[in-house]
Amino acid sequence: MNPFEFVLTVLGMVFLFTLMKQRMRVRHRWEHPEVDADAGVETRQLRDEVRQLKDRIQVLERIAVEKEDTLSRQIEELRHR
Repeated sequence: MNPFEFVLTVLGMVFLFTLMKQRMRVRHRWEHPEVDADAGVETRQLRDEVRQLKDRIQVLERIAVEKEDTLSRQIEELRHR
């Protein structure tokens, strides 16, 4: 077997494997549609949770910045006394 035939054989095997894998994936979705529905619900819940966590982070950042600003203002007031 020369190198050209070897490369063609490997490419053919990869193509067949990919085709079989895709057919199995489609068949699984066809036989178990509730899995995709559950995945959609879970994805929605996770996105909501991420959004809530981002909102909390924004609040905490605002609190941290306000405290730093207040602290620096208090230090400046003490210096000017």
